[in-house]
Amino acid sequence: MPRYEYRCRACGATFELRRPMAQSGAPAPCPAGHGDTVKLLSTVSVGGSAQGGDAPAAGGGGGGGCCGGACGCG
Repeated sequence: MPRYEYRCRACGATFELRRPMAQSGAPAPCPAGHGDTVKLLSTVSVGGSAQGGDAPAAGGGGGGGCCGGACGCG
């Protein structure tokens, strides 16, 4: 289940809730009991590779599609 981050406008507390995607925009009372909260825009960081390095692996085969070599852009 995804986690969403919220901030309370009354006290400034930031907190996370696990809830279904369908409920991500539903009101989320802060742990202190205030009801005036706003959902924050979260970022996701995914890194690493199968080779264990930080740099992305060099592209190999040309399977077609954009940047697969067939369109001439890459």
